[in-house]
Amino acid sequence: MSSTDAVKSAPKRPYSPNAVSRGTNAVIHAIFILCTIACVFPLALVIVVSFTDEMSILKHGYQLIPDKLSAMAYHLLLNDATQIVRSYGVSIFVTVAGTALSLLLTAAFAYPISRSGLPYRHAFAFFIFFTMLFNGGLVPWYLVYVKYLHLGNSIWALIIPMLIQPFNVLIMRTFFSTTIPAPLLEAATIDGAGEFKIFRRIVLPLSLPVIATIGLFNTLMYWNDWFMSLVFINDNKTVSVQYLMYKTMLNIQYLTSNVQASQALSQGGGAVQLPSESIRMAMAVVGIGPIILAYPFFQKYFVKGLTIGAVKG
Repeated sequence: MSSTDAVKSAPKRPYSPNAVSRGTNAVIHAIFILCTIACVFPLALVIVVSFTDEMSILKHGYQLIPDKLSAMAYHLLLNDATQIVRSYGVSIFVTVAGTALSLLLTAAFAYPISRSGLPYRHAFAFFIFFTMLFNGGLVPWYLVYVKYLHLGNSIWALIIPMLIQPFNVLIMRTFFSTTIPAPLLEAATIDGAGEFKIFRRIVLPLSLPVIATIGLFNTLMYWNDWFMSLVFINDNKTVSVQYLMYKTMLNIQYLTSNVQASQALSQGGGAVQLPSESIRMAMAVVGIGPIILAYPFFQKYFVKGLTIGAVKG
């Protein structure tokens, strides 16, 4: 048999409609590499600028390779290590507890109004939607939590006001009503399962994608919040790390804009240049560090939730 006959008789690979050529594959890889660089570059720039000398920033702007390095921004930001650690503990507790409680209450409210057999479910849905458009105002809201619920200077004041988010309730209700098969719930009811058992054993395991999504929203909301500490907390032992950094930034802005304060900081006739630019980046680095760990955690449950209920051969 000749070599030509051997080539002709060689088995051909089966045709796949999803197969791409090497050139197309290279283009796709190049696009993803560019997207990765576009995502990583701003983060790297923030980290580098946070270690850049303030005078170098004012003279040359933001540079990926700075002329002079300085850790003064972190020195000012982390001056009181005890307070930083305490505020980190407050933020971590508020984020974990708030996310868990918010998911529980959101799912418990969204599931009943997604069931067609619930009386007045449209009225309940309109009630939650109405709160997205109108509210009672800041002063009545503050008086309810401080005067009647007595949550002033309490760590629960950082959690309770944000437990129920109407937008999240509507997202979860839509997921329950469009994704969970109604015949599956009817079959469970015929088998004698109650509503709580159906919710716990069937609905929640099939709803991990939306739970992970809402959980990520809640995690970011609680971790990045500083307004609740500003409104309700007067004790530094209970403030969040975001509010602590916000207050530090305000102090630096005051010192840099106040002539007398700047003169008081001067030494030997030379003015002290406070790191107003680099400290912004340092605040971003300090604040974003722990929350980065949440993304792989929720990504795991995204994948797991998408495969639950699949037909297995």
